[in-house]
Amino acid sequence: MSFYVYILLCMDGSFYTGYTGDLNERIRQHENGKGAKYTKSHRPQKVAYVELFGSRSAAMKRERAIKKLSHQQKQALIISQDKK
Repeated sequence: MSFYVYILLCMDGSFYTGYTGDLNERIRQHENGKGAKYTKSHRPQKVAYVELFGSRSAAMKRERAIKKLSHQQKQALIISQDKK
């Protein structure tokens, strides 16, 4: 099974990072206010970044690493993916 690590750009300019096995369903949950406590009050605007992993543990490890990045570092990560 594949797992995704994703970054959502929220309406207030903040980022939310998460992981899931079903990206489309998870995004739908966030948009409906049922995805996470953070995205209930910081409404998602768009999916800004996605990485694919072959295992849950690899996705969780990457999610933790991204969450430790500063806002500016997350922006750089998003921009680097856009250039590919």
